[in-house]
Amino acid sequence: MPLTRTTPQAAKTIGAAGPRKPVALITGASRGLGRALAGALAEDGWNLVLTARGAAQLDEAAAQLSALTRIAALAGSVVDDDHRVALAEAAAELGGADLLVNNASTLTGFDLDGAALPTLGAFPLTGLLETFEVNVLGPIALTQLVLPQLRRSGGAVINLSSDAAAEAYAGWGGYGASKAALDHASAVLAVEEPRLRVWAVDPGDMRTRMHEEAFPGEDISDRPLPETVIPAFRLLLRDWPPSGRYRAVDLLATIKESV
Repeated sequence: MPLTRTTPQAAKTIGAAGPRKPVALITGASRGLGRALAGALAEDGWNLVLTARGAAQLDEAAAQLSALTRIAALAGSVVDDDHRVALAEAAAELGGADLLVNNASTLTGFDLDGAALPTLGAFPLTGLLETFEVNVLGPIALTQLVLPQLRRSGGAVINLSSDAAAEAYAGWGGYGASKAALDHASAVLAVEEPRLRVWAVDPGDMRTRMHEEAFPGEDISDRPLPETVIPAFRLLLRDWPPSGRYRAVDLLATIKESV
């Protein structure tokens, strides 16, 4: 199934212009980890290009963060060719991307509607294809478009990974395999682009809507909120460690040890 094409959207940029600030492009930025990271970077002085499929939630996030920085918000999907072009153009208009965060993900490529995660033996192939398009092909395609900007700034790519990429969990085969593929693509990109930083980051279990969908009917209130792992991302951007795969829990432990 080819990637879709739709009419390009113009970026909705809000917030006062000012001196050049670093620019981050974040996908899946309307809720969960993406929204928390957008808030943290806005507080830290970054201009932001934000995208997500839900226009209402994205507009709400953009309106809140525009009090802190300039925001270009474009609703759409990372599997849409024209939408990715619009995102890269929006970043260029803000001065060029210094950071790309490929956070948008799908569990199964279709609405589970309260059902359990499918086993690989029963995984609908259309859903499996969508999972790989959203979780692997979309991030790679967006990275290709933003690479010229990142090369100019000597910037970084953060690809969101998962423990399911490294561990075998029943029901997580499609999602885990897609994240494992993204991990490997991250490692190859790091070799090919030695002037950049390419980090695959496993944030760990969190209290998000995606995890609620993965465990229908279960209480996941014991999982930490996405905001709790934000210091791990700030550490990466502050210390600029070598490209590689990092677990948020290990980065957070480093912070605790240094206190």
